[in-house]
Amino acid sequence: MLTDAMNLFLIGYRCTGKTSVGQVLAQQLGWHFVDTDRMVVAAAGVSIDRMVTNHGWLFFRKQERQALVSVSAGDRQVVATGGGMILDERNVSTMKRSGRIVWLTASETTILTRMRGDSATSESRPSLTRQGLTAEIATVLAERRPLYEKAADHVVATDRRTVTVICERILAALEMRNLAACQPPTA
Repeated sequence: MLTDAMNLFLIGYRCTGKTSVGQVLAQQLGWHFVDTDRMVVAAAGVSIDRMVTNHGWLFFRKQERQALVSVSAGDRQVVATGGGMILDERNVSTMKRSGRIVWLTASETTILTRMRGDSATSESRPSLTRQGLTAEIATVLAERRPLYEKAADHVVATDRRTVTVICERILAALEMRNLAACQPPTA
């Protein structure tokens, strides 16, 4: 169970619902919502795609690490992390020290459908492998699945589920249903 002095980190591949679920979950808990990708973009003043094109993935991963360290100093936050946050073991350790980690999963088909319907995918999400989208999803998921699995305190599938149902499953996994029901709405 989470305490008031902890954070909840959502990890998972692109388009598994981290931001959508995180926003609703934070509201239900009366906690703050933070998206580390948005933090990085705001600090850099350019999209992730432009950042990676201009400076490379290593530069982006350093910015991502700084954002995580910054947010982890706070508490009572639901944090949507970038899909590659788990690539650095230090990030996983930082999240574990600061709270609990929930891995949001989805099938390759669901991810592909969501990515094709998401304008942010083409505008701000750079290719990870330079393969076609279907092949990239399969390749990257195969590489990252063991890392997500190792990092996660809890796993919640998002396929064919509403944000409300996903939030209920997260709260149940964390034994927080009563806490969410008692929280006043955030301003």
